[in-house]
Amino acid sequence: MATSLFSGREILLGITGGIAACRAAEVLSLLRDAGAHASVVMTEGATAFVTPLTFEALTGRAVATSALELSEHKPAHVLAGHQADAIVVAPASAAFLGRLAAGIPSDAVTLAILCSRAPLILAPAMHTRMWEHPAVQENVKRLVSRGAILVGPVRGRLSTGEEGVGRMAEPAEIITAVEKSLKGLRSKV
Repeated sequence: MATSLFSGREILLGITGGIAACRAAEVLSLLRDAGAHASVVMTEGATAFVTPLTFEALTGRAVATSALELSEHKPAHVLAGHQADAIVVAPASAAFLGRLAAGIPSDAVTLAILCSRAPLILAPAMHTRMWEHPAVQENVKRLVSRGAILVGPVRGRLSTGEEGVGRMAEPAEIITAVEKSLKGLRSKV
């Protein structure tokens, strides 16, 4: 991995609700190891699986968990979206994908994305039947048609013990997608 692409770049990590949220700390660690500056925004649902304190400790930065949180009289998630060179959402739940596809800024992650023009990398994670549902597939197609980069989901053991497509892509694969998006930014400059 070419760390020079990440060096000094601001990467916003969005975390949504689901058991795969526990793997977001590894995504964050890989971003930081590559030289990126990282900030985190979380949905309220994500905080049921991992605490904001985990990500505050890893980044040394406050974590926005609500669309109503303010930082210096400006919404923290709006500032994070404006400053991001790339945004990665890992995991991206079905509920989040639906809100984002509809442009409904009811959580900190969706609002930060809607306030940004940075490349967007989505790493979905959910049960196979949910992933295969026509409504979820329509939302994913809509987001990809708007330029979102999809990483996964992959086939594997799900939290229910079943095998199927719906497992979040490996953190290293997610980082590779972020790296490719940064290469695209550098070629446009």
